[in-house]
Amino acid sequence: MTVRIFVPQDAAALALGADRVAKALSQEIGTRGLDATIVRNGSRGLHWLEPLVEVETPEGRIAYGPVKTSDIASLLDAGLVTGSYHPLCLGKTEDLPFLKNQTRLTFARCGIIDPLSLDDYKANDGLKGLAKAVAMTSADVVAQVTESGLRGRGGAGFPTGIKWKTVLDTAGDRKYIVCNADEGDSGTFADRMIMEGDPFVLIEGMAIAGLATLATKGFVYIRSEYPHAIATMTEAVGIARAAGILGPSVMGCGRAFDIEIRTGAGAYVCGEETALLNSLEGKRGIVRAKPPLPAHKGLFNCPTVINNVISLASVPVIMDKGAAFYKDFGMGRSRGTIPIQIAGNVKHGGLYEAAFGLTLGQIVDEIGGGTASGRPVKAVQVGGPLGAYFPRALFDTPFDYEAFAAKDGLIGHAGITVFDDTADMLKQARFAMEFCAIESCGKCTPCRIGSTRGVETAEKIAQGIEPEKNLALLADLCNTMKFGSLCALGGFTPYPVTSAMNHFPDDFRPAPLVEAAE
Repeated sequence: MTVRIFVPQDAAALALGADRVAKALSQEIGTRGLDATIVRNGSRGLHWLEPLVEVETPEGRIAYGPVKTSDIASLLDAGLVTGSYHPLCLGKTEDLPFLKNQTRLTFARCGIIDPLSLDDYKANDGLKGLAKAVAMTSADVVAQVTESGLRGRGGAGFPTGIKWKTVLDTAGDRKYIVCNADEGDSGTFADRMIMEGDPFVLIEGMAIAGLATLATKGFVYIRSEYPHAIATMTEAVGIARAAGILGPSVMGCGRAFDIEIRTGAGAYVCGEETALLNSLEGKRGIVRAKPPLPAHKGLFNCPTVINNVISLASVPVIMDKGAAFYKDFGMGRSRGTIPIQIAGNVKHGGLYEAAFGLTLGQIVDEIGGGTASGRPVKAVQVGGPLGAYFPRALFDTPFDYEAFAAKDGLIGHAGITVFDDTADMLKQARFAMEFCAIESCGKCTPCRIGSTRGVETAEKIAQGIEPEKNLALLADLCNTMKFGSLCALGGFTPYPVTSAMNHFPDDFRPAPLVEAAE
């Protein structure tokens, strides 16, 4: 019986040498005449162990990692193909604490299946949600998604079912489903992991959205910096189309839905839904004023659903197992699970899917293992480069949309970046303003001019020039940007700045002059 050995082709694993490991392993297997084949799977999300090599055995999959090309010979000598012991052996993959304690609904297949094997996908509960959706009315599908409590996972947290119902109820000759895969926030990688490790779940979710809203065409807008995700999604769409999952009759139901893959051009602001629509239409990626909402007049002035990758990829399990099953996870108005992306100066970085409700302290200290440097944690930024900095005093905050909002923070795309006590929060505040100045589309004055003045003011504070006056000016600039900007780029930039000022005031005080010794 041919043994299957799994070597990830996820971009994070590739960055750490997974292709070299797969090539060396393949050559050594051939040289030794072993009956084994290599499967390029997605990542399990344990990034500190990548490349993570797994071997399929009768007892389950056995993990080894992190594996280097120089380890291949000794691994095979020790009996890799039978899952035997080696110093790099981690035991059964499913028993690893980081994985074992997760609640994987959206990422249930990621790292387990061959991403481009439709048979693998079906064997692991794939297409069950779509099969149920084709037998339901559009209104019933929308009702189930609404009842599940699913909210947008891209950052805004808007109820998905309400958005779908708006599009369903809006008359239009043509309707569209647009998947926002322009994952530009630093420290986020959940969208990429799904597209590279389980692309069919996104395709299935988009097809369900199409049937639910009477849309016949979908677009996946992927950032240009994700070449592997673009390639995998393009191939997966072709496979799905050939299998009748996409096309003029979705799974033989007589209703049409098809998908195109589109590539962005590197603009961060195109993660904002209306700038994304402009880019899709071949225009400059600048923000549109609202109203009209995209649900009424979106792509090509047609009713359009715009959802994030994780939002759409969460729909198949809801349709398969029911709204009550999904709603049973979470807390308050934050229902279901959230894929938390742990990054920065952290010991155990990676993707951790869990029900809403874990505290920030649990995520950073227990799951993430504290800092990689071994120094104390000073701050954690939640929600990407526009997220607030939380000090240890706020580590009891549960991971919940409303709980974070109450502490002047936001969950965003659920990316967490950890900083140790060497971080200079004034420099971080300046970076936030500089980031906004560089990435601004330039349409509105508070964002375009406010961010540039913000950089200048932060520099004056750092130089000790009228610190009290400039701190007041920086706070005033943040207030203007927060309430006067056209979109979230300018509107959310104040979060990291004001949180740094409020929670780490010592970093904004002039450094004391060092007197020379007599």
